[in-house]
Amino acid sequence: MSASQLITLIVVVVYAVVMIAIGIITSRKTKNVNDFVFGGNKIGPWMTAFAFGTAYFSAVVFIGYAGQFGWGYGISAAWIGVGNAFIGATLAWAVLGKRTRLMTKHLDAKTMPDFFMKRYGSPSLKTAAALIVFLFMIPYTASVYNGLSRLFAMAFNLKSEHAYEYVMIAMAVFSAIYVVLGGYSATAVNDFIQGMIMLIGISAVVICILNHNGGLSDSVEMLKSVNDPAVNQNGELASVFGPDPINLFGVVILTSLGTWGLPQMTHKFYAIRDEKDIKRGMIISTVFCLIVSGGCYLLGGFTRLFNTTETGTGLGENVVKKLPNGKLEFDAMVPNMLQTALPALLIGLVVVLVLSASLSTLSALVLTSSTTLTHDLLRPASKGKMNEKKEFITMRILILFFLLISVIIALNKNAAITTLMSYSWGALSGSFLGPFLWGLYSKRVSKPAVWISFALGVITTSAHMCIFSFFPEHFTGLIDWAKSLPLNLASPINAGALLMICSIVLVPVISLITKPCEKETVDNAFSAYSK
Repeated sequence: MSASQLITLIVVVVYAVVMIAIGIITSRKTKNVNDFVFGGNKIGPWMTAFAFGTAYFSAVVFIGYAGQFGWGYGISAAWIGVGNAFIGATLAWAVLGKRTRLMTKHLDAKTMPDFFMKRYGSPSLKTAAALIVFLFMIPYTASVYNGLSRLFAMAFNLKSEHAYEYVMIAMAVFSAIYVVLGGYSATAVNDFIQGMIMLIGISAVVICILNHNGGLSDSVEMLKSVNDPAVNQNGELASVFGPDPINLFGVVILTSLGTWGLPQMTHKFYAIRDEKDIKRGMIISTVFCLIVSGGCYLLGGFTRLFNTTETGTGLGENVVKKLPNGKLEFDAMVPNMLQTALPALLIGLVVVLVLSASLSTLSALVLTSSTTLTHDLLRPASKGKMNEKKEFITMRILILFFLLISVIIALNKNAAITTLMSYSWGALSGSFLGPFLWGLYSKRVSKPAVWISFALGVITTSAHMCIFSFFPEHFTGLIDWAKSLPLNLASPINAGALLMICSIVLVPVISLITKPCEKETVDNAFSAYSK
């Protein structure tokens, strides 16, 4: 082991000890389900804002999305970060924050499925939503493990075929320890520390990447000369809107609007101390997202200066090969870039940066999934036999089960990070965004409208997975047609973005022609705003 690798290992071990210590300390104050899920509703705006931002970004963005979209769109990929900040954070807090806090507190809704049941008066909606959450959280978690494993392989020069597996298992065990111990309180405190690491780390990395080629202006000039006629005929990779603004817009929508319908994101509004903290939280969250996400995608825009393909479409020394499925190994591009441009001592910071981002996201995912499965499926199915103590214990056990399944999926190296996350976000937000958003604002939303949104999100995502990912050899004609459209519908990213927009549009339209919910149920929910 080299000196730099030893330093990196020491930094990671110290970081791990601190995170677990926080889990142990907060576990002493985690005595019941409310403490475990909401931190006793004592989490202020700073911690909530950082929890929102750190749950938003992980190795998925830093390794997967920055690599793939930086390669495809050049510096225009930075628009994704801008969209994440102002659509995914500012507007989400402004539109959803206060109303979510008020209505969920009034209804005593602990999860998004619980909200759907109490807002629309339908236990069946609760069951369906809980199943959707549990099933489609798994690929997102797997994508986080995928990104973490690649970074550790780069940092410690792991060549063993099984090293990838060992890293994922270690990360699963580590994240399980502090979430199981402290629940939301532990994740909120850790998220704040992790968020500070992310802010400092991403700033340092961007500076190093740009300085490696003489600064921003020189890096942009080099990008103009990349030999790839397919996307860079007139230096589009260095232009403001890039070579493909239409499909870039699809990425912005998926990664920005998606937060509005993701249970692990809206949960932050449930748990904030009070509605007066929403405005401060919104400002903090926006700045955080602009620095972290904007920095990730900006540095991703320069991946072609550090990587090249076997056909020579890049300027770097790192040769990126194709996976067995024929696609470039985009997930290797950012690690290659970091290894080339960063001083050895900074690699440790980057590892902790991505570890921080990923573990905070993992903790949000596993906490949301285990809470949903226990509170919304198992406890109702027990018909009164599961008291709060048993529910508390079951949540902790299911965290381990959820992590195990995610690791098994992530062991498939051909499953690209962006693909896994896109299907997860497309199904979840494509199902929930419309019913959740309009449920906070309109008394007219009907149960059939909610069911149709659920069905559209799940069925369309599942069909897309089968046609374009699992069995593409049987649908070549359909795939060619989808790719020929101005908005490439063969992409799970664009398909997911379209589902989100459809959910927002269809819910009020279908509600106009279907029977509204019971007046007593609706009036009770909206009385939260008149108190």
